Amino acid sequence: MSNFVSTNSVVRKIWGRADVVLFIFAGSAAEFALNKAVDWLYFTGKLPADPLGRLFSTVAYARRIIFADLDEAHRAIDQITAIHQGVEQSRGAKIPDWAYRDVLFMLIDYSIRSFELLDRKLTDAEKQEVFDVFYRVGARMQLQGLPQNYQEWVGMRQGHLDNDLICSDFTADLYRQYRKHLGGLRYFVMKQVQQMLLAPRVRQLLGMGRVVILKPVLLVYRLFRSLRWERPFKNALLPQKYKAQILALDAA
Repeated sequence: MSNFVSTNSVVRKIWGRADVVLFIFAGSAAEFALNKAVDWLYFTGKLPADPLGRLFSTVAYARRIIFADLDEAHRAIDQITAIHQGVEQSRGAKIPDWAYRDVLFMLIDYSIRSFELLDRKLTDAEKQEVFDVFYRVGARMQLQGLPQNYQEWVGMRQGHLDNDLICSDFTADLYRQYRKHLGGLRYFVMKQVQQMLLAPRVRQLLGMGRVVILKPVLLVYRLFRSLRWERPFKNALLPQKYKAQILALDAA
């Protein structure tokens, strides 16, 4: 049976490392907080009650799809669609297509940014490969208005950043919840990662500067990572509640 993503795809390399997935998580945490449709995530109460668990479930679903065979991936995507349809029925309204596209666009962007920050620059062909995977997820969800290739996505992504994000009371509340659930040190590290990772428009809306105190630490970590000595860093920084789940993200 064929896989949803080829076994030699760069997308599997990106999503097969726990640290890269955590960086994608950090970028997603910022954009979820700013998205104009974040009220949908507050509707069920799950996001403010457990923001780390809710965000982790998003990246876990994406990873499940990436490492699945075709049939299993389609079942996972259909399950995501069904969950959202249930929320829509409960609220008596429809989640706008642009909100779904925002999440797909966010996962494309931070897949690329995170891998490049921790590993190496991707080629244009590899970036197209990342786009293709998430395009097929959106197509299976029957989303309208999807771009047809990576270059078209670049323009649409900027349009989404310009039009679909706002700093609101939800933003402030989510960041308070992040700090509460992460603790002071991990919260500080998350924000440092976000400063290195986020799109300029996102940094601007969050009022983040460009000075990154931990940049030299990242360089040391990349060296340790190349030698496979990075486990102590992860053990020190990962929340205990999610440590086993996150370390399990490392592909064999």
